[in-house]
Amino acid sequence: MHPAFHPQTWIKTTICILLATLTHSATTAQYQTGYTPESAINQQSVESEYLEAVDFQKFRKHLEQLTRKPHVAGTQANREVADYIASVMQEAGMEVNRYPYDIYMSGDGGSSGVELVTPIRLPLNQQEYILPEDPFSTDPSLGKGWNAYSGSGDVTAEVVYANYGTLQDFEYLENSGVTVEGKIVIARYGGNFRGYKAKFAEQYGAVGLIIYTDPADSGYTRGLVYPEGAYYNESGIQRGSVLTLDYTGDPLTPFEPALPLDGKQKVDRLDPASTALPGIPVLPLPYGSAKEILGRMQGDVVPAAWQGGLPFTYRLTGGGELTLRMHVDQKRDMVRVANVVGRFEGAVYPDEWIILGCHLDAWAFGATDPNSGTAMLLTVSEALGALAERGVKPRRSILIGHWDAEEHGIIGSAEWVEQMKGELNAKAVAYMNFDGGVSGKNIGASASPTLKKLLTETAKKVDYPYSGNSLYDQWRDGQDAPSIGNLGGGSDHVGFYMHVGVPSLSGGAGGPTLYHTNYDDFHYYKTFVDPEFQMGGTIGQWAGLMALRMANADLIPYALTQYATDLKGHFARAVEKIKAYDGDFKGFEQVNQVVPELEQSALELSREIEALLMKGELSKARAQRINRELIALEKSFIDDKGMYFGSWYKSLYASTDPFSGYASWILPGLEYEITEKSTNRLEEWDTRYADAIRSLTNKMRALAQGL
Repeated sequence: MHPAFHPQTWIKTTICILLATLTHSATTAQYQTGYTPESAINQQSVESEYLEAVDFQKFRKHLEQLTRKPHVAGTQANREVADYIASVMQEAGMEVNRYPYDIYMSGDGGSSGVELVTPIRLPLNQQEYILPEDPFSTDPSLGKGWNAYSGSGDVTAEVVYANYGTLQDFEYLENSGVTVEGKIVIARYGGNFRGYKAKFAEQYGAVGLIIYTDPADSGYTRGLVYPEGAYYNESGIQRGSVLTLDYTGDPLTPFEPALPLDGKQKVDRLDPASTALPGIPVLPLPYGSAKEILGRMQGDVVPAAWQGGLPFTYRLTGGGELTLRMHVDQKRDMVRVANVVGRFEGAVYPDEWIILGCHLDAWAFGATDPNSGTAMLLTVSEALGALAERGVKPRRSILIGHWDAEEHGIIGSAEWVEQMKGELNAKAVAYMNFDGGVSGKNIGASASPTLKKLLTETAKKVDYPYSGNSLYDQWRDGQDAPSIGNLGGGSDHVGFYMHVGVPSLSGGAGGPTLYHTNYDDFHYYKTFVDPEFQMGGTIGQWAGLMALRMANADLIPYALTQYATDLKGHFARAVEKIKAYDGDFKGFEQVNQVVPELEQSALELSREIEALLMKGELSKARAQRINRELIALEKSFIDDKGMYFGSWYKSLYASTDPFSGYASWILPGLEYEITEKSTNRLEEWDTRYADAIRSLTNKMRALAQGL
């Protein structure tokens, strides 16, 4: 031992150095949005602890349990799935509540059939083959393919091929002199939401619609087919709803929750006859059956873009010698569904909510869609519960919602949003959607402006399991930054973001799937989606980090400057589109004046918040006041008048595309005019958008001045 060395002296010296280092780090550490230096250091510890708490093996266990049986909304099997979800969340320490609704919907597909009548009689297959490689394919509760909310009817008619059944496709047929009136239309999946295929077919006078998955879109032209590969085989059928109303949710209770008929609170319901539900029969077929129809058509050759992957030349019409019979008898009635919502109450700000969600109902087993997301969120629940049990509780409340009847038309979540609208307006900080969130190995996300930074910053802290990269680096794939999309339609974020203005995101991992088929089962998942079962825990780490980053910040960590950045790009693109049909259009004068003001105000507010937090002196009452004002920012884009294509869609910033159902419409008021090639309301929209942006700017200015 060196004579100058003494153990006690060394220990004291080391402690002093460590304390000095920590103190220095607290004062000089890089600013983390929403956090004081001290809170940021504590948060790093919490996040590290959370990453360790995620049990990767639990994901597999949950997915296997959730997908034991086909569980369509309204069935006993789906209620059993809900019971399992509730039990896992309760065991994790969450307060669990159920929210029941009575929905007007199709509980099952009823009876149906498709057959060639002439030139030969040939019944066509409507169900997936039983495969010896897939033990789930023998389940006796599996049924034929069907489309929820199909009209009922028994029709025999000639056939017209309508490509993807988009509005432009039907317009092409009309302009080419091909009438669909009195005909059965056959169209392939893709290009738009299946409900719009039915809507346009009915508008153009068709008496029935058949929708099939073409091998060019997901079949043997893409790769090996199931069970040898991941793509649709000739018997794979995409099921799905064809509900297309100008609002989201239960068809009979727009703007109001479809509360139980036997409950204390009564809700006025529309007469089903007064709603615009589909009137013609609609059925999905596999391409093995579709080829028996398309291969016998004798009319004009289709345009090159309409040619699919079946081994013959596609035709527009079948001719008088080819007739087809289709019949559907599908009952619509009141069906009880229920959301399951768990909650970890916030230790400091219980009335500020971070909400994560995924639906629970499926078209069959639902291994990728939706229950990979469900299993992941259960894994998150357990990891958060493990932290809470050790005393590491979130400062804000974290809610995890498992929504029912999403597959019938995003119904369960929309009803909950309508029921909880007042509380969501006051309390909801963010909604994070993970529908089918672990359906492959490719990372992707879409988000409202204020949550984009949250996605990327947390992704840097998660390891991607199949490379030496972080999740962030794997996602950006050599680019400067990963691509983050804009939220569109088709899942449970719609009500939160587009009806009440809660900043939202949708993220996870994807890849080829047997979407909405009877084959989307556990065997398919463990064989082709993620045989190593590493992605469930990985996405669980990412989702949980995002929830904790939002939950524990002293001030809500929105990326405030992103509004102006995104708006400038969106308006520039809108102007280009308008000028394409109106060369005299000069742009949006009022908007051009207010966006720079928003940019400056957001920058000033961000600086003021950073300065306040770096001081490290922030009382609970003051933080609550500031957070209330931050929550109110997104509401500047909520307009009571709503959209001309549907006033339920209140957000001026984003909506679903009412002509495709899935695509994102940013600045939807303008996009509607652009689609119609109209200039009639552009001045009105200039005013409405400028007012919204000015409102947001004023809120930011007032908040900055009040700090």
